[in-house]
Amino acid sequence: MNLSPAWTRFLQKAGYPAQHWSEIGPGKAPDEEVLQWAADHDHVLLTSDLDFGAVLAGSGRRRPSVVQVRSDLLTPGAIGAMILAALRKAEPDLVRGALPSIDPARARMRVLPLPGP
Repeated sequence: MNLSPAWTRFLQKAGYPAQHWSEIGPGKAPDEEVLQWAADHDHVLLTSDLDFGAVLAGSGRRRPSVVQVRSDLLTPGAIGAMILAALRKAEPDLVRGALPSIDPARARMRVLPLPGP
């Protein structure tokens, strides 16, 4: 819910089967519910909410992959090309389970499961 539905159309045009959470579940759904839905439906979660990384670390999960976008500008027009390039590069890791963090300066990849606290 923290990224615009414009991302859905942008990713679909790039060939990704994207859905916005507003089409799936309630806007106030807990992070765990969103993660579970993505895992159950073999989806990758694209978000700017850093809480998902903490939930993954605490859970020991291998799925779903969560792509964390870290930028002041969160529109497809501003950072869409950068996100697509990072997704394409990370695709093998995303299939296995990963937590990439992408910002305008760099992209970092952590493979799941994450070490716990």
